[in-house]
Amino acid sequence: MVRWNLNAILSWVDSHIIDYPTAMNLNYNWSFGSTAGFCLLIQILSGAFLAMHYASETHYAFSSVEHIMRDVKSGWLIRYMHANGASFFFILVYAHIFRGLYYGSYMEPRQHLWWSGALIYVLMMATAFIGYVLPWGQMSFWGATVITSFFSIIPVIGKEVVMWIWGGFTVGNPTLNRFYSLHYLLPFLITGMVFVHLGLLHKDGSNNPLGIKTKTANINFYPYIYVKDLVAFFALVLSLSIFVFYFPNALGEPDNYLEADPYSTPAHIVPEWYFLPFYAILRVIPNKVGGILAMGGAIVMLFLYPLLNTSILRSGNFRPVYAVVFWLFVADFCLLGWAGTTPVDDYFRFIGVFVSIGYFAFFIFGGLFVGWLEKILMLHAIKMRNTTTNSFTDSKDLRNHPSYKLGVFDYLTPKTFS
Repeated sequence: MVRWNLNAILSWVDSHIIDYPTAMNLNYNWSFGSTAGFCLLIQILSGAFLAMHYASETHYAFSSVEHIMRDVKSGWLIRYMHANGASFFFILVYAHIFRGLYYGSYMEPRQHLWWSGALIYVLMMATAFIGYVLPWGQMSFWGATVITSFFSIIPVIGKEVVMWIWGGFTVGNPTLNRFYSLHYLLPFLITGMVFVHLGLLHKDGSNNPLGIKTKTANINFYPYIYVKDLVAFFALVLSLSIFVFYFPNALGEPDNYLEADPYSTPAHIVPEWYFLPFYAILRVIPNKVGGILAMGGAIVMLFLYPLLNTSILRSGNFRPVYAVVFWLFVADFCLLGWAGTTPVDDYFRFIGVFVSIGYFAFFIFGGLFVGWLEKILMLHAIKMRNTTTNSFTDSKDLRNHPSYKLGVFDYLTPKTFS
């Protein structure tokens, strides 16, 4: 029985890690996912050691963090690895998402894979926000006060929900205890979702830069793709080490080194940098309910994008119009992050409104209209090339084109050409 179980485990490792078939043209853009998983491992291990010395009590939380920094052997290293590791985790996940958007990883048959990844991203945001509260600095306290008050927009029971989250009439010790418990639990939930994500990935296979499904141009994951991931791991460790040892507070907020004071509101309450694009969308709408709904809608658009897509091509390498729209979206997202750091005045608010509209325009224009435009242009080009022979009479004749027989459109459903 033991031998059978061992063989089953080794067989699973062999089929899913060593002999797993992957396209031979995968580049380093396909290493973002594995390096993000490595970051998750760093976060869980460093967080476990930090939890051994942290005190989840409002009178001692801030002091316990200072105790870790000053008195615990290598405590400063563990804390800076955890804090900067969170930033690198988000950097890699954002790069992973942008890569998926460009190369069409949200298209059939990988829609469920995309949705599982979007759910992991939401869980990451919740975990990061809760963890930001634990040091109990000024930004921790006031950030928790502002963000948890969002639930007050729920009709009828909004205020009761907020008080239930707080555990009282304001953010206090019960809130900190609950957040500490959840912050320890959620990474394991993320890990579970990562395995679901990997299962869905191996069910349909990895995408590739050409967006073509082929069984003849595959290679084993080990050693070819493994070596690329190994290089990416070393690059991650090097980059993270530079921040940990030389710029440990570059990605943090200075006000969080002041102990929480309920009687002193900071001049600017800003979240961590990886929340700034959504914070900018929240700020551009003066109405509280409207701002929260817009911010939530910005996240929901990630889930809706596979349903909005109308393109019959997968990779952005063959979609010049979409490629331009995509890079404009990347620039727009960066501008949103910058807009989230600016003061609230008319000039910066106008910029915030402009880039917020651009964010939603990408999902609508890039998903719906660009796909329709590309389909029209492609059919026109095919008809023009076949004017000397049998012209296509309708879009269904595209199935007879050599590109279709090569597998470029293997992922399409029958409704695509109707």
